[in-house]
Formats: sequence, structure tokens, C-alpha cells
Amino acid sequence: MKSLKLFYLLVGASVVVGCKTKNITTAEVKQERPNIIFIMSDDHAYQAISAYDTTLIQTPNIDRIAKEGMLFTNATVTNSICAPSRAVILTGKHSHINGKIDNLSHFDTTNVTFPQILQKAGYQTAMFGKLHFGNNPKGFDEFKILPGQGDYYNPKFITQKGDTIIDGYVTDITTDLTLDWMKHRRDPNKPFMLMYLHKAPHRAWLPSEKYYKEFTQKTFPLPETLFDDYKTRGTAAKSAEMGILKHMSLINDNKLTPATVKELNIEQWSQLGESLYTMNAEQRAKWDAVYGPINEDFKKRYPTMNDSTLTVWKYQRYLQDYLGTIASVDENVGRVLDYLDEEKLADNTIVVYTSDQGFYLGEHGWFDKRFMYNESFKTPLLIKWPNQIKPGITEDEMVQNLDFAQTFLEIAGVTAPKDMQGESLVPLLTGNKAVWDRDAVYYHYYEYPAEHAVKRHYGIATKEYKIIHFYHDVNEWELYDRLNDPKEVHNVINDPKYAQVVIEMKQKLQETRKKYKDSEELDRKYIESYN
Repeated sequence: MKSLKLFYLLVGASVVVGCKTKNITTAEVKQERPNIIFIMSDDHAYQAISAYDTTLIQTPNIDRIAKEGMLFTNATVTNSICAPSRAVILTGKHSHINGKIDNLSHFDTTNVTFPQILQKAGYQTAMFGKLHFGNNPKGFDEFKILPGQGDYYNPKFITQKGDTIIDGYVTDITTDLTLDWMKHRRDPNKPFMLMYLHKAPHRAWLPSEKYYKEFTQKTFPLPETLFDDYKTRGTAAKSAEMGILKHMSLINDNKLTPATVKELNIEQWSQLGESLYTMNAEQRAKWDAVYGPINEDFKKRYPTMNDSTLTVWKYQRYLQDYLGTIASVDENVGRVLDYLDEEKLADNTIVVYTSDQGFYLGEHGWFDKRFMYNESFKTPLLIKWPNQIKPGITEDEMVQNLDFAQTFLEIAGVTAPKDMQGESLVPLLTGNKAVWDRDAVYYHYYEYPAEHAVKRHYGIATKEYKIIHFYHDVNEWELYDRLNDPKEVHNVINDPKYAQVVIEMKQKLQETRKKYKDSEELDRKYIESYN
């Protein structure tokens, strides 16, 4: 392994120096260990980062991380849903091992997390923004986190000193808290690990005033698969409840008022509490000045709409608000990167930008996530680490959110617990790709029956193929040729040309399940515990 040249001042900790593990019991060579800033947004599709695709939006500040570092094109998640993804990141263990299989189950706080380990090893630690589960995260010297999903406007935060409401827009506030900590409470004599976690662009997609004024005037190109008929796929794709036409709420998602919907005699699900009711009178008046005319325009259009034109209208409204929230994220990421440069912290700070999973932006007619299909399985991952990562590199190896914990521990020179299941990305980051030998990644989704009705499934993906097994109330298999069918519209599980591939991928899936200690017994256990 290429030496990281890390020599640390620790007491009683096991560390890695070069390739060797040793116990440090006295002060040794004093050299700063890298700071770590982990930036994660919620439901940020890679398609909505211009480093990946310029079709929908420009994100110059997030792109800076790739320009100064590495862009991963095959980064994926192990379970595409918010809280389980975060549990995997913190523990370095798959959902079936850490126990947080879905948004409903409790997180077992006996799990050891990488922030706890870094804190014990002398890192100053802080977390600001959306954790999603638990009110007292372990391993942090300071935290201010949103309860559950949190609110976009005037959000409540949970702190060690009690709850508080902060006036303003959540993306700006999360950044203000982050910068305030770095400016005023960061110990300059310690390395730090900072988790800077955005609520945006989670549903119901409320942009700030600046960006809803801008983005509600935009029109976006339609995805090629917007009107997908799922012809070759099985029950799961056809029965999922995340279609833009049928399942996206005109009120909560598209921002029509209950009065508009009532006037047009449209039956709609309405849940505006999370969305608008936390606004103060001034904020609401500014909002209504923009969204009121949208309502009036819809009233005129609706009588002549059919399913196709209504789908397109809802898609445009969805993208306007979703991308508007991302514009704020990008602006605020820029504030943090600028601060690192101004304070000359950038050279010794590794910055990671990612999302807790991918998201559908109209592909296959969907919004949301959950499936192992590409748009929700793949997650953005951009990492910069001056003097270690050669700037402007693109990496196509199969990596996962499972790998973050061990990566951060190795960067800090700390030996990872043996029961962590990921692989450190340091060899890829430092140009030692020859030692990377992973050829498949594992996925398992559990939250069914539940919202969006995405059936339970597990599978593996290589660079060439993806095989998925849907189970519980069905027993169906799907295979995709990732190179020749990147949009995954042709399930070739029964195509004779792929018969040998099916055999090989099923065998590899069995081996991978065994490797990660997953099994049919655990499948049954989690089905029974869910009922």
C-alpha cells in the first residue's frame, strides 16, 4: 500500500503507520492527522449533480470536490432508504447485521460507530443537520440534529442542552451551525471529524425564496423512460406505488392548495403539516405570491388534461421544487469549501460529498427510491483529499456506503473493528488500485408492506450484470445487462442467450450472501419481526 505518511500523537490507541499496526503509548512524531468533513444530503440523485450530468442543473460547488479530487461512477448503497443507509454508514455493517433494516425499526445503540472510535482516538467530533433516528448520537462532542425528517422552514433542532427552534431556511441554518462550530468551538490542536448533513432534497421539496422564484420558471427535458410500461419486468415494478401520475400528491408534492383541489373536485391525499405550516406569516406571503399563480394556471389547464399531459405537468412541478432545494445545498457547500480555503484548512482536510441513496427523477415514471434499479441504487460520491488524491480522477470500481467507516478509520490511522464489513477506499484514493479486488456489491431492501409498496428484494451487481430476487409474497428473479442496457428496461432472466450468466450470477449471489452473513433464516426472521 502506498504510504499515507501518517504519524500521530495518541495515547493508548492502536493505529496504522504505513502498513503496520502498532500500539502508541507515548507521544511520538507530532504531525496533524487529516480532518474529515462528511457532507451528506438526503435523496440527492446523482443525475442532479452536474459533475455527473449537466442536463438538469449546474452544481459548481459540489463539482469543485470532484475537480479537486475523485468522482466515483459506481458508488452504490446497501439498502436504499434513509435511516438504514445512515446506520450502515455509521457502523460499517449491512442492515441485517446492525439491525436497522427499515425506517420503522429501532437502531440498536449497542452498535459501535466510527465516530465513537474516532472520538476515542483523539478526534474532535460534531454533527449538524439530519440524522433521522435517535436523539442522542454517540461519539459526538457536539450535535444539533433535526428530529426525524425535520422541517424546511423554522426547524426544530435537538441539542445536548435541549430542543430549540431556529428561524430561517434549514439548508442555510445547517451550514450556519457548521461554520459557527468550526470558527468558534473547534480545537485547533485536534483533528476533527464533522458530519454536515442536509435535509434537502427530501420530500416535500420546499426551496428557499431565492430558488423557488428562479426554478418555478424553468422547464426540464423529459426522461426517456417517463412513460415506461415495465413490459419485461415482474410484479414489483408494476405494483410499486411511486408513480408520478398516480401516487405523487398534487397538494403535498406539487403544491396545489386544498382549495384548488376541492374546486376541481380531485380526490387527493393532503398532508401539509411538514411542508408549509412551519412558515411564519412573512414567509408564507412570499410563498403564496409565487405559488398562487401556479394554482390559478393549473385551474385553467386541468379541464383539458389527459393522463399524459398531467404526468408531464406533475413532473415539471416536481423537478422545479426538487432542484430548487438542491441549488441551496450547492450554494451552502460552497460556503464551507470557501471557509476551508480561507482558513488554510483545505490542505489537511478530506471532504466527502454523498447522499444516503439515489432517487428517481421521473425515470420509469417514478419518484422516490427503494429499488435496486440504477437510479436509487447508485449514489453520488465525490471525495477530495489534497496531496493524496490526484485532482480530476474518475473511478469506476464498485464501492458502497458500507465502506465509509473503514475508510475514515484508516485515514485517521485507527485499526477498524474486525466485524465491520466494508473495505477501505484508501487504496483507490491514493492510486493503489491494484490491491482492490471487489467484483460485486450486495443489496437488500426490507420495508414491505409499507409506503410505496416496493417488495422485499436482495441482489448483487457487478460492472457487467445485476441480478435481483424479489421475495416474501412473490418469488421472482430479474437480470440486467448493465453495459448494454444501462436504463434497465430489459429483464433478460429468461433470455436463452443469458442462461449461463444467470447460473453464474445466482451462484455468486449465494456466495456473497454467505460472505456478508445474510441468509434465508434472517429473511424469515425480519419478516416475522415486521408483522
